This record gives sequence, C-alpha cells and structure tokens, in this order.
Amino acid sequence: MADRPREHVLAVDLSTGSVERRRVPDRWLERYLGGKGLGARYLYEHLGAGADPRGPANVLGFVLGPLSGHLPGQSRHAVITKSPLTGTFLDSYSGGTFPDRLAGSLAGALGLFVTGRADEPVRIEVEDGDARVAPTDTWGLDTVETDAAFPDAATASVGPAGEREVAYATVASDGGDHHAGRGGAGAVMGSKRLKAIVARGDAPETPPEIERLRAALEERYADHGTGQWQAAAGTMESVDFANEVGHLATEGWQRDRFEGIEGIGIEAVREAATGREVPDGDVPGDFYVETDDGTVVLRGAASMTLGAGLGIDDLEDVAVLGERCDRLGLDVIDAGNAVAWAIRATQAGVIDSELAFGDVDGIGRLIGAIGGDAAAGRWPDSLPATLARGVEAAGERYGGEAFIPTVKSMALPSYDPRGAAGMALAYATSDRGACHRRARPIETEAFVGEGWTVADRVETVVGAQTVRSVLWSLVIDDFVGEAMWEDLGGEWLAAVGRPYTTAELTRIGERIWTLVRLFNAREGFDRRHDRLPEPLRRSTEGDPGGALDPEGFERILDAYYAARGWGPTGLPTPATVERLDLGEAVDADTPLDDGSVGAGPDAP
Repeated sequence: MADRPREHVLAVDLSTGSVERRRVPDRWLERYLGGKGLGARYLYEHLGAGADPRGPANVLGFVLGPLSGHLPGQSRHAVITKSPLTGTFLDSYSGGTFPDRLAGSLAGALGLFVTGRADEPVRIEVEDGDARVAPTDTWGLDTVETDAAFPDAATASVGPAGEREVAYATVASDGGDHHAGRGGAGAVMGSKRLKAIVARGDAPETPPEIERLRAALEERYADHGTGQWQAAAGTMESVDFANEVGHLATEGWQRDRFEGIEGIGIEAVREAATGREVPDGDVPGDFYVETDDGTVVLRGAASMTLGAGLGIDDLEDVAVLGERCDRLGLDVIDAGNAVAWAIRATQAGVIDSELAFGDVDGIGRLIGAIGGDAAAGRWPDSLPATLARGVEAAGERYGGEAFIPTVKSMALPSYDPRGAAGMALAYATSDRGACHRRARPIETEAFVGEGWTVADRVETVVGAQTVRSVLWSLVIDDFVGEAMWEDLGGEWLAAVGRPYTTAELTRIGERIWTLVRLFNAREGFDRRHDRLPEPLRRSTEGDPGGALDPEGFERILDAYYAARGWGPTGLPTPATVERLDLGEAVDADTPLDDGSVGAGPDAP
C-alpha cells in the first residue's frame, strides 16, 4: 500500500475555530474516488440550495485523490466550492509543491473542508493529520510575499484580489507560480477571512510498486503525442496552434489571428526563457521568464489572453502583466477579458476612458485597480469595482453586453470556437462555466471541419468530459493524464487496494458529471444557460463565414442531452439518476426532467 488508507477528511469551522476528523462513507469512496468526485458529493450533501457563495455556509474544499503524492508530472490538488462568479459548482486545480506537502500533512486524509467565517484574518495550519486555526499578520500581502512568510512550509493563499472578493480571484501556491484559477475560489477564501492554508508536512514516500508504475507512465507519456508537444513547448504550444488554425481570439474577440504572434509565441518564449519547471521525474513544465520584479512562470493563457487578446506583441510586457495578475491573485483569463471589454467599450463610447489595445501601462493600471492595488490610481464611475464582478456585470451596468462571449457568467478562454461548433458545445455544457479543459475538440475539429458530424462532435465532448471527471477525481496532472485514457488509472488504483475495471471507472466518470449537473440544476441551471453566446453568432473581421448557426447549435445540444440521458430541458431524467446510482444524493430541491416540461431553448 502507498500509505495508510485515505478514508477521512478534516472539517474546519472558522466561525468557531473547531476542527473535526470525519470518516468518509465507504460508498462515497467507492462511487466518487476523491478530488472532483468526492468534492462534488460532499458539497451536494453539506451545502443547501441557494446558499450565498460569499456567505459563511459555503463550503471550501482542498481535496486530494487516492494517488496524491505518487503520480508523475505536476502534483495537483482540487479546490472545490460554489462559485461567486457563476453560481455553479466549481472545481479548480493547482500544482507545484503544495499538493505533495498537503498530502503529507493530512497523513492519510483526503482533504480539508472549510465552512464559517472568521472574525479576523486567519490561516489554517495542517500537520500530522490535524489542523488548527491561527491568527495571521499576512493580510494585505500579495501571493509572493505571503508564501515567503512561511519558509518552512508550503502555502495556498489569496492575494489582494481574494481579500477584496473579486469574483475571479485565485488561490495561489508556490509564491504565485501556480493557481487554482477559474471561477473565484479565492473570493470564497477571502470572504471567510482565510488568508492561507499552511502545509507543514513532507511529501509522502512512494513505495517501490508505485515507483514502477510511475516510471512506466513517465515513459509512456514521453512517447505520447501530448507528452511530445508538452516537452517541446509546454502550454505555449496552444498560442501558435490557435493562431495557425484561425481560432485565436484577438483584440477583444474581433479577429481570429494575431499579427504580432512572433513576439509572444513559442519561439519568443524559448529565446527569453531561463529554464523550465521540472518536478521530480522526467516531465517538464512551463517556462520561467525573468521580469524586473522577479521570475514568472509563463503559460499559454497569458500570451493568448493578455497578449493577443489585448493587442500586446511583446513577450516581456505579457510576462509583466501576467506577474501582476499572479501576485494579486487574479485569473488571467477573466482579467484579460475584463480589460478587453473595457477597451472595446471605450472604442464604442460606452464608457469614457483612454484605454486602447496595446496600451501596456493603461492595461497594467486597470488590472491593478481591479485586483485591489491601492497604487493603481482612480478610475471613473467605479469601473474597476464593476469589472471585479465580471464581464457580464460590466455589460449589465454600462451596456456593451455583446463585446465578450461568456457562458454562465464566465468569460471564454481564447480558443475562439467560431467555425468549430464542437468547441462551442464544450463551452456551453461545461459544468463550471466556459472552460476549455473539460473538453477540447477544437484540436481535431480545426482540421476536420465540415467532415465532422453532429455525432462526432457529441461523442468527443461527452467522452472527454467523462474521462476527465475520473482523472480529476484521481487529481492527476492534466497532460500526463492523457496517457492514462486507456484504463483511466485502474492499474494504479489496484496498487493502492482499490481495483476497478475500465468500464466501472467510465461509469464513475459519468456519475460524477451528472452529479455536478444535478447540483447546478438545484441552483436553477438548465438548458437556458447552456447557450451559444451572442458574440459567436457574428463573424470575426478576418473570417466573414465563421459565425455559428444558432439553430444548428440547438440540434447539437439536443444530441448531447440525448447522449447523456438528460431530457430536452437539460435536466437529468429519473431513469438516468437510477442507472447511475444517484438516487441517494438527489433531494426534494433538485429538479429532474420527467417528460412533463416542453423542449427547446425557451423551456422553463
């Protein structure tokens, strides 16, 4: 066995300061594994419908998987909560040294679930399988400074953006090199007056039988297509790929290619890089780039959203803006889209400002103001405070709702799905709002084009969502996980005493995806929210035929629901709930599609 069985969680109530070690029901461990699955089941059980994401009742989980501490690649932990940005279930993942240290600190427990709200800023220290709540004097520090305050430990913390409860604030670890980014888990943490989780344990030792599996998976990944491009280019490969195939959202979603790609793409990064993230083993990470304020890990999302998305063609400028987001604890995708909205609103006369695409200084000041940097200066009419609530909030207040596409209030990443209806389906049906990681059919769709049928698109999206629900319950590195699709980690689970067949794990993935859908349904989400964003119904300047057809999209959505066993309203049916053994989870507040409600996008 890798270590003692992970069968407990720690429950921390910040209102009282109490800590309780709770046994996880065996059926939960069997049916949901850990990570995303266990977090979803825990949240569904312990958080009532309609709870305020920033209220003390909201649950904030830091969750591991049954293999945490032993898998190759960047170790991961899942942050689970109800999103203040979208109002949906939220699972966000972060890597670095913190997950391994947390696994060692929890001493066999699968996670830490936090409720309540402290009267003053606190931290939670985890060590030897226990936790304690302690006052902290790091409130007001950025993520780099907070991590440096605990040189003998690893931290997951919020920066000024989380303290300010920005709706897309992150939870940062490793001094801001890694973030649980999308959906605003940092705002939940800030609302609880929780500055940091401090893990003081060492990473768990990996036994010989697991080491053999690890070495074999590293070798398999090195030969895998994903492993090869990751070794060559890291996530920066996404920038050049999206631009080459004409799916790179540029200057506020107005064009699909960026003329300045050479200045922010992989070749520019290779020239500027001082090294790579390389954890134990042979799986390289992303590139380190130096700025005047220190070293930043540059990822594809920064070049796409803060570079092409804002008309910036200089890698150093992108790195500086990315570092500012990292230190403040801001999700770069939503922050970049918020600034892009402000620039387009300026161009259209919706707001009065001097912002412009390519204006690095102005963009940097606005990012600082959104994230709570007091030195960022004043802006007219509380613009930063409005943008801190998200793009949709800005559109509702000022107008210009159709500038930036969103799904469930979350701005789309910079993979532009116009001309790629399968990618639009992946965004629309993502359980946490617009997300390119749940399924990324564009990598095939961009080359196949019209040869792809509705069935092809649906099968690809459903399959990826299901598989990743399993892998995120193991909490494995996203990219290394690509080499585990054949058996979904069954061999690994058998090595820690939890054997499953591939068919059983596939069913678990379907169960987890549907459970999260039930959670969201209980919060009022249905077909009306799986929508095609208005901006995608119009072509870009460079591709006049690229607009997506709303009627065609609705047909694809119908096929997706049928494949999932959900009704035309987008709600799971009683038969599907029974087939997936979800009956014990469903409560009276959860609507199902029993065939009594009409179909179509306008159905209630």
